[in-house]
Amino acid sequence: MPENTPSKKEAFKVLGIPEFRHLLAGRFLFIMGLRMLGTLTGWWIYELTNDPFAIGLIGLAEVIPAVSLALYAGYIIDISEKRKLLLRGILFYLSCAIALLLLSTHYSLAQLGKNWVAFSIYIVIFFTGIIRAFTGPLFGTMLAAIVPREQLQSATTWNQGIWLSASVTGHAAAGFLIAGIGNTGALLIIVSFIATGFVFLYQLKAKPALNKKGEKTGLESVKEGLQFVFKTKEVLGALSLDLFAVFFGGAVAMVPVFARDILAVGPIGFGWLNAATDIGAIIIIVLATIYPLKTNQGKILLWAVGGFGACIIIFALSKLFWLSFFALLMSGILDGISVIIRGTIVQMKTPDHMRGRVMSVNSMFINSSNELGQFESGLAAKIMGVIPSVVFGGSMTILVVLATWFKAPALRKMKY
Repeated sequence: MPENTPSKKEAFKVLGIPEFRHLLAGRFLFIMGLRMLGTLTGWWIYELTNDPFAIGLIGLAEVIPAVSLALYAGYIIDISEKRKLLLRGILFYLSCAIALLLLSTHYSLAQLGKNWVAFSIYIVIFFTGIIRAFTGPLFGTMLAAIVPREQLQSATTWNQGIWLSASVTGHAAAGFLIAGIGNTGALLIIVSFIATGFVFLYQLKAKPALNKKGEKTGLESVKEGLQFVFKTKEVLGALSLDLFAVFFGGAVAMVPVFARDILAVGPIGFGWLNAATDIGAIIIIVLATIYPLKTNQGKILLWAVGGFGACIIIFALSKLFWLSFFALLMSGILDGISVIIRGTIVQMKTPDHMRGRVMSVNSMFINSSNELGQFESGLAAKIMGVIPSVVFGGSMTILVVLATWFKAPALRKMKY
């Protein structure tokens, strides 16, 4: 076992830090609420418009402000007290969730009509993109401020695991809640999750800035963060791989279309298809926490992303519900592996005084891949048709992995 790989006992030791437990609990509830919100808005917009391209526009509405503000957000995070900034962001998110709750009522639909409700949803999502530019990187910077460096690898695995658990559980639960209690009932649950997450995060201690305000200009500070990412080949390779692979392989955005129109399984089937990815990710979270990846993490990352692309192709071509479910289950397992490895690379390679800026660049890549991937899926579906567009996306993901294998040897050979 490499010297830096934590043992099973050490992997659980980090949970003895009370503040770390509060961070994990708060992040789990917050991210679960956000993932439920994202899944619900996809289904809701498709109900209102009957247009796959309209689903893609959700991603575009969020990614424009999130990416545009990412670098500036990193600079602000590094010169700010992080706890206060994080809590402020959570409250703004809560306000957006309440706005969507009000839009979901029969009164709003009767007064505004379907088109204006859909337009209003896009406006709210645009504001969540602004908030996300700040809150996304803050969790990573808070982690490093709470946990000693010698326990950072174990803490990162737990942190990525909690993010995946919340993401996948929220994604699955949203489909079942929509079927059981409708959009308004589901949004009430989402609001309660975000509010409870705020309560846990409120218990964190203040985290003062490591950089003095005015020490460098905003432009100089942003440039320093970008230079670090582009000079650190392992970080750049991992982020670029995620950016292009998820951009092309974002088939999950089209799950509402497959559930309703291709597989004809309705809201319940939609819930199970969402759950498939989530179940796969939860499986790998448990395994990776108990049995940390010991070596050859770079090669494992590339194989996982390539396998993810193959699963997306199988899902696109399947006409059987159980095969579609299995393909998404395997894609969740493989995506979970890539998320854990990428997150660990970024945490282990980043100096403390640059975490806000580097995490913002990381967030910019993730936002670009997920939300632009959703837009690409909607646009490609409109141009090619739903099934050919998803096959195209999975094929491009595999091509990206092949190109990375030969063009980024530092990532392929990387171990931590």
